[in-house]
Amino acid sequence: MQIENEIRDIVESYGVKLYGIETVKEGDHTIYRVLIHKQGGIDVNICARISQELSPFLDVNPPVAGNYFLEVSSPGIERKLTTPEHFLYSVGEKVKLKLRDGEKVKGELVAAEGNMITVETNFGKEEYDLGEIKSARTYFEW
Repeated sequence: MQIENEIRDIVESYGVKLYGIETVKEGDHTIYRVLIHKQGGIDVNICARISQELSPFLDVNPPVAGNYFLEVSSPGIERKLTTPEHFLYSVGEKVKLKLRDGEKVKGELVAAEGNMITVETNFGKEEYDLGEIKSARTYFEW
């Protein structure tokens, strides 16, 4: 958790939020992915600048064992929502929810406060506790 706090401080010094950190395997490569978010989108130049600052820090404080590639990027237009902050950042966007009881919900996320969210569906506004949600993601209609 200490390394995540240091990464968060570096990221936020550029005026963006730390959306999440994930370690993934792609083929024979390990990728340490730092996801950043900002209302209005992320510019590739900010990713490059943050990567340049994070790289020497992570050389001294390796986040994973062995060799890895550092990637700094936006979580994308269609992204997973897993924390209360993710929902807060996504107010005004379209979401798909899978509830623990098997129900699926689609609509616009109109509010997020604490562990409660409100989604505007074809049936009106519906409130959900985050504990009811098995998975959630934003989506974009093409």
